[in-house]
Amino acid sequence: MAGRQDMFDAIVMAEERFHGDGYREGFEDGSSLGLTEGRRHGAMQGARIGSEIGCYRGFACAWRYLLDSGASEKDSRKRKALEALEAMIQSFPYGDPTHETLHEDLDRIRGKFRQLCSLLNVQPDFNIRTEGSGLSF
Repeated sequence: MAGRQDMFDAIVMAEERFHGDGYREGFEDGSSLGLTEGRRHGAMQGARIGSEIGCYRGFACAWRYLLDSGASEKDSRKRKALEALEAMIQSFPYGDPTHETLHEDLDRIRGKFRQLCSLLNVQPDFNIRTEGSGLSF
């Protein structure tokens, strides 16, 4: 009789056992896939931010050269805005993707960039595409 009871329990409990096994396997596969997907997404976002900051830095370097070569007193506001942008870019936390004010710092850099463009009377068009980024005027 005990053999029949064990066989009956095995049949009745099979659904629960299979459900538990399926859940564990699915959880392991999902965790692995989620980690891979998260890394890929993080790398893409990091590349976009890096590309954007690189364009701002190149813009600042080019205008530093142009403003230094044609020195005039009326460019003092432009120089101050340019120096502020360069300082923000310099202090940006490149090596710490978990920095708590990373996105706020990026927003401040974007705002200072727009302000500088306004002072320089330049119309920027910063586009991030999958094949690369570009800053056109």
